[in-house]
Amino acid sequence: MPAENTQPKYRQIADYLRRGILDGTYPAGQPLPSEEALAKQFGVTRPTVRQGLTELRASGLVEVIMGRGTFARSPHSRPSMTRPRGVRRKRSGGYAEADEIQWTEAEEAIATRTDAPLALADLLRVPPGEPLYTYDVLQTAGPTFRQLHRTYVPFSILVGTKYEDEAPPPAPQLYAALADLGHELHFTEYLRPRMPLPDQAQALRLPEGVPILTILRVTANEHDKPLALEEFQLPGDDLELSYPL
Repeated sequence: MPAENTQPKYRQIADYLRRGILDGTYPAGQPLPSEEALAKQFGVTRPTVRQGLTELRASGLVEVIMGRGTFARSPHSRPSMTRPRGVRRKRSGGYAEADEIQWTEAEEAIATRTDAPLALADLLRVPPGEPLYTYDVLQTAGPTFRQLHRTYVPFSILVGTKYEDEAPPPAPQLYAALADLGHELHFTEYLRPRMPLPDQAQALRLPEGVPILTILRVTANEHDKPLALEEFQLPGDDLELSYPL
């Protein structure tokens, strides 16, 4: 005789749906059974069903669409978009992203002064607290693509240049400005996933349980001296990044 399942009912519901999503019973994008049907199947109330669904939302396995229901999101399905990463020099002398997406800024990026925190100071190889020019902007492309883009430029690398008394342009225009100062540029990116802060989730329009991809891009010169740092925040639910090796 099989042992009786002593787990709370909401967890039994979560486990049942999780198995169905992972084994393909509920394919990605397909609706799950309604709260009413699950409540009847497990002999519980609808709040108990919602508690089980909350567990799955937190792990990114389901998405609730207002007015339509709850839909499966499989971790094994291929994302709908692949974005190549990298920066290339154009014949005109400017620089362009490898994915060639044309981003529109939700509002003009304005330079503000910030002090380098410890983690960024380490990447920029400047003392913690060194003043930086900082730009923040929400960028959109088409009806669905959104990203948060922040640019940091240390004051110290601008000493003795025309930007000593005026703010340099934000990236990607910054690349051409640095090249015009005589630097030969190369780039390194650091990638990690994490859960978004509330304001980031709101700006990127992320459903509950969806992580973001945080990319730190360091621009350095031919002597491997860091000149600038960028931070990109991208939705991590239906996107993969590709890097040439």
